[in-house]
Amino acid sequence: MPALRLILLWHQHQPFYKDLVTGEYRLPWVRLHALKDYYGMVKLLDEFPNVHQNFNLVPSLITQIQDYVAGTAKDPFLAVAAKPAKELTQSERQFALQYLFQANPTNVIGRYPRYRELRERFREQGYIAEKAEKYFEPQHFTDLQVLSQIAWFDEFFLEEKDVAALIKKERNYSLEDQKFIIQRERELLGKVLPAYAEAAKKASIEISATPFYHPILPLLCDTNAGAVSSPGLPLPQNRFRHPEDAREQLARALDFHQQVFGVRPQGVWPSEGSVSDEALSIAHSLGIKWMATDEGVLGRSSGVFLQRDGNGRLPAHLAERLYNIHRYENGPTEMHMVFRDHTISDLIGFVYSGMDPREAAGHLLHNIKEAAQPVLAQGRDAIVSVILDGENAWEYYPNSGREFLRRFYDVVQRESGLEAVTVSEAIARHRTFSLLKSLVPGSWINANFNVWIGAPEDNRAWDYLHHAREFYAQHASHATEAQRKLAFEELLIAEGSDWNWWYGPEHHSANDRDFDELYRKHLSNIYQALGAAPPDYLAQPITGAEVRPAFTPQTAYIHPRITGDKIRYFEWLGAAIFTADQRAGAMHGKQFLLDSVYAGIDSTFAYGRLDFAGPVPDMEFDLVVNLESWAEGEPRPRRTLRLDAKVQDRKLTGWTVEGREEPSAAAGENVSSEERAKAALVRNFEFRLPLSWLLATPSSGANAGSSYQTDAVPKPGIAAIPPTSRLRLRFSLWHNRLPVDALPVEGWIELQLLSEHELGAGM
Repeated sequence: MPALRLILLWHQHQPFYKDLVTGEYRLPWVRLHALKDYYGMVKLLDEFPNVHQNFNLVPSLITQIQDYVAGTAKDPFLAVAAKPAKELTQSERQFALQYLFQANPTNVIGRYPRYRELRERFREQGYIAEKAEKYFEPQHFTDLQVLSQIAWFDEFFLEEKDVAALIKKERNYSLEDQKFIIQRERELLGKVLPAYAEAAKKASIEISATPFYHPILPLLCDTNAGAVSSPGLPLPQNRFRHPEDAREQLARALDFHQQVFGVRPQGVWPSEGSVSDEALSIAHSLGIKWMATDEGVLGRSSGVFLQRDGNGRLPAHLAERLYNIHRYENGPTEMHMVFRDHTISDLIGFVYSGMDPREAAGHLLHNIKEAAQPVLAQGRDAIVSVILDGENAWEYYPNSGREFLRRFYDVVQRESGLEAVTVSEAIARHRTFSLLKSLVPGSWINANFNVWIGAPEDNRAWDYLHHAREFYAQHASHATEAQRKLAFEELLIAEGSDWNWWYGPEHHSANDRDFDELYRKHLSNIYQALGAAPPDYLAQPITGAEVRPAFTPQTAYIHPRITGDKIRYFEWLGAAIFTADQRAGAMHGKQFLLDSVYAGIDSTFAYGRLDFAGPVPDMEFDLVVNLESWAEGEPRPRRTLRLDAKVQDRKLTGWTVEGREEPSAAAGENVSSEERAKAALVRNFEFRLPLSWLLATPSSGANAGSSYQTDAVPKPGIAAIPPTSRLRLRFSLWHNRLPVDALPVEGWIELQLLSEHELGAGM
């Protein structure tokens, strides 16, 4: 009977945040993710001994964790969190406000009421640290310092008795509490790497490596490779070609892994899944037995586009190609290769966080089995490779995704004929391999390197690296051994892919400036280590103007007609506007369908408008609008509504509003006879709902979501609104019962429910 073998590979990585000259960490994400994700991801497998997995640990991440465990890391974020609140300087207080709220507002901050309350206080001052600082007393800061650390603790650590007691305390933390939590961090960080070593020793996991500082190997070998996968791509002015550096990065990684874990890695997930014939030749010469990358590279290398049907399935002849282990043979170079299923991997990264964990686990198992079925039906073993980031996704899941993972691992180990294996186990058990003679250079993102080269910012970064590399080659021989060693280390760090991830148009975060400054600092350190002054241009930012999600609050009452035709600009003038940031976040691959949202009120209605990033999507989907009304001092929303609009063939086929007593519009109706609610879709989606639906108070003894006294609100409805009341909205698009896109991605759009005079006076 043919076997279905599942390869799960989690890639654990953070950029190299340490400045080797000052010893200071520019950002805290190694420490925080090591507390939150790395330990629990592998420790969870103790509960599922038959679910074998693969963890790819980047050496530059490991060495930073070791720095924290040794107590030698100079982390200003940790220093501010550890300092007694009464001793914080004004700049430190502002620093704390700016950085200690940098976490998912729903799943990280939101699970702690006091942390959420403090963030709300910060929000009320426009998230401006200089403005908000005077509204935070020392006790506020102590609570923030403690909770901003606890919020990043792994689920296993949160269950420890003393930590659980602190969580239960909730607020009014003492200096002793603060000291305890800081000390505990170092203890917990010390558990991370031993947990992986122990799991590897038991053979429940295989640990693979990535080149030491996470460079794009094909581009280190030759930046002209960028134009091979993308003909016509603009290239840097200076060709960077240093395969010897690529070899050094990979050889160091293998040696370092053997030193830390006692086992030399057999396999490599190259940085960003980036491969080329030259990169594979280097890996083969260093004894690597297998490498992994994305299905897009397989498609381009074999000349066959892996086109899926409407259900995301590959036809049999393409499924046989993808769900197999490939044998790469090119001259003396030999390598086993596996190719990730892009669609299934992205479901974990971007979709399942918005689903019920049980349903998501079942959906994932179903997709894996369905994908492999055409191969199994031919009597052949099927290999399905699911490879993705093992850290960033979990912020978007409740409780770090643990319930989802437990449910999925449970169904996997109980599924007959399904084996969860390491890559080396899969290779050893496989019988028939596909042959590959060459590879088109590419990465897991669109089977090219366009994220890291081609844009003006990217190419400028490569030119600066080229100049620094040439300077090192010309002057290193005249330096002392210590100078030469430091300069070369900084050069290898600057070759990492993380800097160019944030350059160009593709990605953006609140730390863009930090990444840009740190990259230029690494380059500057090369010159300084060799006794020279850095070039003047390294004092200037590489990044252009920042692209941030734009939110403009409502400035006036609006009274738009609801037609969905997107042509009445002046009718929406004064509305609150939220524009999507399509570069946001560290994860690549999210599908952007929604462009911007307009929302506002008048004395009677709440209005909303959703503009698409392009034409109305040509698929069957639902648009969901969640609305909540809140009043000052109330612990939960006054009222919660859910508008669900169904779209087929780019037409609105029906819509409903849940959470109100009266029946809403029937399918196909646009206007309710009593309340004049309305929805429309032509080029965009628009709606209006009576404010009375949102301002009703619960009936006596009713729980949220049950019956409400709508007649308690006089009309016009705005007259009954307490001065500090607000309305919250968020929009999402669902396809096949899966969330595809949302605005905002995190949090809500907020409207102040004020009279027209008050609204205008407040602007």
